[in-house]
Amino acid sequence: MEWLKTEIIEHVGVLFKGLYHGKESLIIDSMASLLIAIYVLARRIGIPFHKLDQAMMDKLQEHKREGHEIEKWYGDLSVLEQYIKK
Repeated sequence: MEWLKTEIIEHVGVLFKGLYHGKESLIIDSMASLLIAIYVLARRIGIPFHKLDQAMMDKLQEHKREGHEIEKWYGDLSVLEQYIKK
């Protein structure tokens, strides 16, 4: 499990490097790796994938309800929620 935690930190660093250098392939790769590592970590600590998915949907709805800035400015939370529901 410690290895997974360090993987998450490493992927965040790679993501920031990709953002800094504007390298889309590096950005996408690090984001995908982050998602995988987070799901695997959840499973390792006893959280089923479906519970993590539900918690994410609940959090999206909560942020929308509370008027989160990213939703107000861009509507990104609604777009993500619609994508996940498909």
